[in-house]
Amino acid sequence: MASQVASPSASLHTTSSSTTLSTPTQSPSSPSKLSPDDLELLAKLEEQNRLIETDSKSLRSVNGSRRNSGSSLVSSSSASSNLSHLEEDSWILWGRIVNEWDDVRKKKEKQVKELVRKGIPHHFRAIVWQLLCNAQSMTIKDQYSELLKMTSPCEKLIRRDIARTYPEHNFFKEKDSLGQEVLFNVMKAYSLVDREVGYCQGSAFIVGLLLMQMPEEEAFCVFVKLMQDYRLRELFKPSMAELGLCMYQFECMIQEYLPELFVHFQSQSFHTSMYASSWFLTIFLTTFPLPIATRIFDIFMSEGLEIVFRVGLALLQMNQAELMQLDMEGMLQHFQKVIPHQFDGGPEKLIQSAYQVKYNSKKMK
Repeated sequence: MASQVASPSASLHTTSSSTTLSTPTQSPSSPSKLSPDDLELLAKLEEQNRLIETDSKSLRSVNGSRRNSGSSLVSSSSASSNLSHLEEDSWILWGRIVNEWDDVRKKKEKQVKELVRKGIPHHFRAIVWQLLCNAQSMTIKDQYSELLKMTSPCEKLIRRDIARTYPEHNFFKEKDSLGQEVLFNVMKAYSLVDREVGYCQGSAFIVGLLLMQMPEEEAFCVFVKLMQDYRLRELFKPSMAELGLCMYQFECMIQEYLPELFVHFQSQSFHTSMYASSWFLTIFLTTFPLPIATRIFDIFMSEGLEIVFRVGLALLQMNQAELMQLDMEGMLQHFQKVIPHQFDGGPEKLIQSAYQVKYNSKKMK
């Protein structure tokens, strides 16, 4: 399995992605029935975006520790006085969504989906991710401590791979650190409740991201939900038949929408699984720096694997001209060295392009 997943880029950053909510009037797909209060808040958040973009020093690094997951996005930089009240508005908007979740989810589903696409503020990711996958009140959470007392046949494999998961991230890089220990705990617990899947290396990157946002018990519950309800369990089964299906579906999309690139890939014997397997198995967590990958993961939590197909095809569209000039080795290098850093300035262009991709759910089935 280890060979299936690309090794994490040495450039995995530890900075939090910025709050990037824009006014619904600027997006043709945005709902038009937001309340005046919401519209006012969104307008202020758009102003916050501009301030953040003009002052790149206004964001603090996130060290990955669960204890600091609530640290402020705003530093004592020159922009802090302007941002403080705008950050407060962001808290009000997302706080309202969280506090009224059941009602908001039913009556304003499209609005919530649009806000998630614009980015969930770092402070709210832990609770919003739990709400999006309905993991906040799972009974299996009560079994977690008992599972940790048991012995899993996968323990040696999990221990072996711990150091390979986010090796540049402060929370995980030290041997026997808190990060490595809680990552081991969650992976072990899951291997005991789902013995058919057991442990699969790529899944550790997903669990690691969850642990950057929330305590291990909550991360375990969210991971169980993702495996059960988001097709991930099927992807990680020993046969990996679902991964093969995703590769086939994605290849059909390339053939339909990028026929010249499809022919070029075939002429070079450049198979889809050679570059796209890790996209699906780790939801781009081993492809992009964490601020970019986390924004994609926000959308995955809300909309499922569709975002992986969309982002994948958008990447190919944006890189088609360069890829057409390269042989197999050159294309592999392009995917490993060039693409991961194309959006270091922010994922907005990538996400916008992803939603211009034609995605037909019926055809995919």
